[in-house]
Amino acid sequence: MVRAIMHGCNGKMGRVITGLIRDDDAIEIVAGIDTYTGTANDYPVFESIEACDVEADVVIDFSNASAVDHLLDYCAKKKLPVVLCTTGLSEEQLRKVEETAEQTAVLKSANMSLGINLLLKLLQNAAKVLGPAGFDIELVERHHNQKVDAPSGTALALADSVNEALDNQYTYVFDRSQVRQKRGEKEIGISAVRGGTIVGDHEVIFAGADEVIEFKHTAYSKAVFGKGAVEAAKFLAGKKAGKYDMSDVIQL
Repeated sequence: MVRAIMHGCNGKMGRVITGLIRDDDAIEIVAGIDTYTGTANDYPVFESIEACDVEADVVIDFSNASAVDHLLDYCAKKKLPVVLCTTGLSEEQLRKVEETAEQTAVLKSANMSLGINLLLKLLQNAAKVLGPAGFDIELVERHHNQKVDAPSGTALALADSVNEALDNQYTYVFDRSQVRQKRGEKEIGISAVRGGTIVGDHEVIFAGADEVIEFKHTAYSKAVFGKGAVEAAKFLAGKKAGKYDMSDVIQL
């Protein structure tokens, strides 16, 4: 049984992960960390990671950027593996992640969904066949109307995966409205849609002569990211120091 500390246990994703782990016989939460301690939990909750005196095999982090420095220091000191899901880290913090990975196992990915990370691998195989055959490549991503960045980080990761398989010969085109000319052969078009409460929808289109192949992933709730984090924690427990990502969790 993997023993996990849930860092940010009373936040939205912390509560989702708590529910997922409650039904998983391979992992348990032995302690939580959160500045808000007013929620009833099945495990002890500490206001800071430094105050936690519970032995564990791995930390799952879904907190905020301001808490990450203390977490990384703690994990490096304790040689405790950490699944780092908090986004919005500064360049300095990202360097600290690299330094921490020299002391303990750190897993960090742009997207924690198992489906998206499987798709990243499948797209590379498809691109190697369809790109040289002259198929045009387009990507459409859809998110809720509160999302401020476009395109999404996941969309760029999908495009990067395709481009990597094609020796990075392709350029990204985000807006065709200002240029009246046909698309180039070495382009990946990326379009963003914002509306309603769409959690996340990504579609990669390979369009050839008289045939189209589409790869699509739809997230109906943020629970998909929690499920990925749980699987990552079970994978990371006991691993040697180093930098890992979700591609390590998904073995094809």
